[in-house]
Amino acid sequence: MNLFRKKTIAQILSEAESGENRLKRALSAIDLTALGIGAIIGAGIFALTGTASAGGAHHVGAGPAIVISFIITAFACGFAALCYAEFASMLPISGSAYTYSYAAFGEFIAWIIGWDLILEYAVGNIAVAISWSAYFVELLRGFGITIPAWLSTDYVRAMNTPEILNSAPHITIPFLNTTIPIIFNLPAFGIVALITVILVIGIRESSAFNAIMVFIKLAILLFFIVVGAFYVKPENWQPFAPNGWKGIMTGAALVFFAYIGFDAISTAAEETKNPQKNLPIGIITSLVITTILYIAVAIVLTGMIHYSELNVPEPLAKAFNSIGLNWAAGIVSFGAVVSTTAVLLVFQLGQPRIFFSMARDGLLPKWFAKIHPKFKTPHVTTILTGIFVAIPAGFADIGEAAELTNIGTLFAFVLTSAGVLVLRYTNPNAPRQFKTPLVPFVPILAILTCFYLMLSLPLITWIRFIVWLSIGLLIYFTYGYRHSKLRTLS
Repeated sequence: MNLFRKKTIAQILSEAESGENRLKRALSAIDLTALGIGAIIGAGIFALTGTASAGGAHHVGAGPAIVISFIITAFACGFAALCYAEFASMLPISGSAYTYSYAAFGEFIAWIIGWDLILEYAVGNIAVAISWSAYFVELLRGFGITIPAWLSTDYVRAMNTPEILNSAPHITIPFLNTTIPIIFNLPAFGIVALITVILVIGIRESSAFNAIMVFIKLAILLFFIVVGAFYVKPENWQPFAPNGWKGIMTGAALVFFAYIGFDAISTAAEETKNPQKNLPIGIITSLVITTILYIAVAIVLTGMIHYSELNVPEPLAKAFNSIGLNWAAGIVSFGAVVSTTAVLLVFQLGQPRIFFSMARDGLLPKWFAKIHPKFKTPHVTTILTGIFVAIPAGFADIGEAAELTNIGTLFAFVLTSAGVLVLRYTNPNAPRQFKTPLVPFVPILAILTCFYLMLSLPLITWIRFIVWLSIGLLIYFTYGYRHSKLRTLS
């Protein structure tokens, strides 16, 4: 049994450019930068910044030192981004870390990464959809439109909130002689369905849609920074780091969710014009822009309102409400809805293309790789991903979904960074339009920093992660290994 059979770089590129399962190249460097910003800026900056600053029931807060937390996480992601950029320029193929691992480590590790990436894109989108729903409901409330709580919250929160349970209609289960409340997050379900339809229509339409939303979200964040700066009180920055280094590192682990997304650019490699040049530009530029914005937002936010009051799901809106600028809070809520919509778009774009690549390699059934005859998009996997995300989004808890997303993404970052080291020594002469600088130091730093952040996550998250990978291994050994194209060729 050869679990580590590899694809050569030439073989991967040849398969992508041949046959009928080819994707249309339509994206430029500007499109990719917008795609990255659309993925990165979203639920993290609008929802998790407050909790990371103030602390919560199970963790201490960073206080105003959340600024340092953002910088630490940015460096960890920056190291990984440089590794992703080298791989993306060598292998401009749909599949992201999955494809990279196939070339560096072989099929078995590639399968693990492909299965793991479902946690980043699909499960991550469950968390984002729930966040989108909360801001959308708040935005509608500003216009006097109220959605019943039982139709706009998750089941876990509802079960711990008597008012929601009492207001919800109940259905009777005859054979159990009991009733259960109807709890369903309808806005979260609905937005995923809408995004799925947009992506089935095609990447060009999706790119234009995303570019518009990216422009709006940048304007909203700049609005918060500029207007909020006039209401900053320096005394709110004292004490700067109330919980010391522990609080700063805990904050870094939490705000990591705010950086997830830049690697989604590489999943659109086959749809990129001149990918060897444009992919590294898109990845690095989007990461730099978002980091600068995050630092500015964190400085203004913790200066406007004391960090101890920020343990709320809408900290930016609360900052404006606390100084009586309710109209500004409404604008920020609108920005949060736009931002999370853009994240949903990019993550829903990424997951089907992982499935597409795995099916093309024979590790999943062939129908996963079907291309729509008119739109030239992987419509089957796009629809399946939509179903997989939409239904749990109607019931799931955002915290649990976000933690699973973090550990899955960090694991992919660790292996991708290690892959750069492996290929530098096993295939040093391969063409690289972009080279990660200071090898082996940058990849090693990426591995160490990302793994340290993994260790900062709760034990229950590790248990769920191991269970998820075990299910993936079962599928691989019962189907993927036997149907692999590499096995057939050998």
